Amino acid sequence: MPEQGDIVLVPVPLTDLSSQKRRPVVVVSNDTYNHLSSDFVVVAMTSNPAKMDYSFSITSADLLQGQLNHPGTIRVDRIYSLSQSVAVKTFGRVKPSVLQHIRKLLHTLIASS
Repeated sequence: MPEQGDIVLVPVPLTDLSSQKRRPVVVVSNDTYNHLSSDFVVVAMTSNPAKMDYSFSITSADLLQGQLNHPGTIRVDRIYSLSQSVAVKTFGRVKPSVLQHIRKLLHTLIASS
């Protein structure tokens, strides 16, 4: 069962819902939710290094467990609620400081202007 901070490979729909691709995501829902629900809440990761609002880069140095093949970008503005059954594999876990950065950007994303 995925835990908060895990990097998991899942099929993610494109924004126009025309298709999906297997992509890494970071589990952001807390462990209580993950244990009580058949779903989990995630934010997307991409290999695109372009700097965008509500995103930041990570490397293998930002992981407690696992390895990234190359630096990744966490996209906090790409939020999904998915069935845990679609998780293909877990291949890492981010450090608490990365989770804190995600929380901060999520707060900024949903805060009133």
